[in-house]
Amino acid sequence: MQHVSTTVTALFAVLLVAMILSLALEEKIHAKKSVIVGWFAAITLFLAAAFGLVHPETVEILGHPVTLPVYIPGIDWEVIAIILGSSLFVDVTSKCGLFTWIAIKLTKASRGDPLKLLVFYGVMTVVFSAVLNNVTAMIIVGALSGVSLAKLRLTNKLLGFLLIEALLTNVGGLLTLISSVPNIIIGNAAGITFVTFFIKASPYVAVATAVTIYMGARLFGIEALKGDTAKAEAASLVAGFDENDGIESAGFFRFGTAMTGLFIIAMASASITPYVKDLGMGYVALTFAVIMLTRYKATADRFYQAIDWDLLAFFGCLFIVINMMEHALVLELIGEGLKPIINLGETVGASILLVASAVASSVTDNIPLAAMLAKILGGLGLASDSPFWWAVIFGANLGGNITPIGSASTLVAVTIIHKHKLPLSFAAFVKASFPFAVLQLALAAGYILVVLG
Repeated sequence: MQHVSTTVTALFAVLLVAMILSLALEEKIHAKKSVIVGWFAAITLFLAAAFGLVHPETVEILGHPVTLPVYIPGIDWEVIAIILGSSLFVDVTSKCGLFTWIAIKLTKASRGDPLKLLVFYGVMTVVFSAVLNNVTAMIIVGALSGVSLAKLRLTNKLLGFLLIEALLTNVGGLLTLISSVPNIIIGNAAGITFVTFFIKASPYVAVATAVTIYMGARLFGIEALKGDTAKAEAASLVAGFDENDGIESAGFFRFGTAMTGLFIIAMASASITPYVKDLGMGYVALTFAVIMLTRYKATADRFYQAIDWDLLAFFGCLFIVINMMEHALVLELIGEGLKPIINLGETVGASILLVASAVASSVTDNIPLAAMLAKILGGLGLASDSPFWWAVIFGANLGGNITPIGSASTLVAVTIIHKHKLPLSFAAFVKASFPFAVLQLALAAGYILVVLG
């Protein structure tokens, strides 16, 4: 590893803090997230080159050497591909009427009761996050929420629904070993099997889901219907719904439904399917997007116009900044600072490590953080059932609920919120999500110490 002076590391750490503060003041600056982070990407790239921290990489492609710009390897193209492919797939599939059909079915099952609908969507978010990924889950459930609440004339509750669903995507990311990248990294380093992971994580996920939905319903005023008049009115409104509305072609509806089922299966099994596992979930998402776009092959460009390019540009620039922070040893500095915590013992140390990793994950990419902590813990020779492993797993996932840049799914949720023209700044998100994050982390700390300790 190359030597980096303390002064350089400190400089990049200051830039990281400045970027976070700038995002928090996004509305006051009157600038898009992609522009803000784009400036920091340009600055950190220039400084990294000036200090000799990065150099162009030469790779061999089909037998020919190709020199890559220093910023290309730093971008997580898998995440970009998943977001792009999933967005296109959901957008095109929605034209077949499938999501409207599901939304109306769920709405009918709730009999127009907002609280029941929140429970249905909350559980669905957790399940989708576990078997797919939290970004895809947020895209799908977010679309369903917009449709359902609009039909129920409850758009004033949409902000609460979307925020709760965003928080539950990261809870669902704890359910299985392959639900999130940090799970895979830390699980492999600790030697935790798929079955063991599910058995140990699922009780917490069930409790955290129930508590989050209950707390969200109270804070956002999502209540069960009261009185015969209100129930009768809601029942009448629901009775007027027709799940076949929006289905222009029965054939395309059946095709879209079948492709959605295959999409879920393909995404869930991408890590074990021969050949596909080498291509990743981004390939699966893009492939299914192309399959669905074939239905509108002559007018496919109208779907490209609806893509949220600001979100994709933001992700690309954010990955560059985080990668430069890694080269400047800022992320390593965070990891090194956690070492003394481990020496405090399993009871105190695991609790502090849980909170510390959550805070770090809320402002940096949790993947390099998980990789560093896995290496640190692995060097200590800890047993696979050590609470320290689980502290990092829970912290890396739940930290995404503290800020809107803490996870890809919360970023997607904020984008959907703004798409519906609902006001929500960076600071407002933190204010709304913080009580949930504190409660989820407190539950995690107790669960790790009492059940897993």
